Amino acid sequence: MSQLCRRFGISRPTGYKWLRRWRQEGKPGLADRCRRPHHSLNKTPEHIEAVIIQARRRFPGWGGRKLRRWIRNKIDDGTFGLSVEQLPAPSTITRILDRHNLLGNPSETRRNKTYKRFERDRPNQLWQLDFKGEFPLMGGQLCYPLTLVDDHSRFCVLLQACQNQRRETVQQLLETAFRRYGLPKAILLDNGPPWGAGIGWRADGPYYTGLTAWLMLSGIKVIYARPGQPQTKGKNERFNGTLQAEVLEWRQFSGWPELNQSFTRWRRIYNTERPHEALDMEVPARHFQPSPMDFPTKLPEVSYGPDDQQRKVDIDGRISFQGDEYRVGKAFGGYPVALRPNGQPEKWNVYFCHQHIRTIHLTD
Repeated sequence: MSQLCRRFGISRPTGYKWLRRWRQEGKPGLADRCRRPHHSLNKTPEHIEAVIIQARRRFPGWGGRKLRRWIRNKIDDGTFGLSVEQLPAPSTITRILDRHNLLGNPSETRRNKTYKRFERDRPNQLWQLDFKGEFPLMGGQLCYPLTLVDDHSRFCVLLQACQNQRRETVQQLLETAFRRYGLPKAILLDNGPPWGAGIGWRADGPYYTGLTAWLMLSGIKVIYARPGQPQTKGKNERFNGTLQAEVLEWRQFSGWPELNQSFTRWRRIYNTERPHEALDMEVPARHFQPSPMDFPTKLPEVSYGPDDQQRKVDIDGRISFQGDEYRVGKAFGGYPVALRPNGQPEKWNVYFCHQHIRTIHLTD
């Protein structure tokens, strides 16, 4: 044995190991075996892995950081009977998910990029409103999820499965949200219906609609995102992506009651349980509070200052001023608007309620 081991450059214990395997198992015993140790001092205990797997199956769209924070919050509530010190790092949780084939998105294993975020410094200064892209129910009907998110806190003010994108549907849902949470100072919109014409901007600004005129009458400033720049409404776009990843990708819905029940349950989790990375892993509800601006029971009459030049908009969206006609938008038909000097020669700013909606050029 000593001569044989010297010839092949191995130790005598290694030689005897291979001889023992051959005597016990024959030729199969000579195959290479895994060199991983049978027991690892750093291995996460099975009962903690079970908690992680249970959490992932409950929230299949969450990664290691969110799962760790959620489990930690539950530990503070005494749910799992663990200590915070026993929790593994987010990277370890990700490896546990990978080992159990629970990573559905390859990007979860990559390090997240750092983005510079811009946000309002208090809740209710700006809400972002959008229709997420439609999707079919099992019966073939199309669903149009309407989403409304607070810019500062990421709190989901409204999430509703809609059967259409009509003004009446949206206005009724917004009234319910306004009565519950009060009014924001401003709402950010894209250019799609029913708050936009869906064809971009005019040369002098966006196409207003009856819905946006109603928002202005309610005391809310309306802000349109620039066409072709979805990043302007980044928080709402991100929310819609999260809704897709955590709800819509994992199941099909047979009808509206089941879908809205699922939306209601997920919205509660999103606002009160799901850690948000932009909030230092806190939940949106901790950063949100209702607005002190109440929704009016009756829309006020439109009035302006004594120095304003007032004109009534006709049904075609035009006004007469200094001998010519100017188009300001059919959305304001039947209402008065105010004209104020722009500060530049031959230019006047047109206001509806509190908002500047157009600038007219007397020589154009």
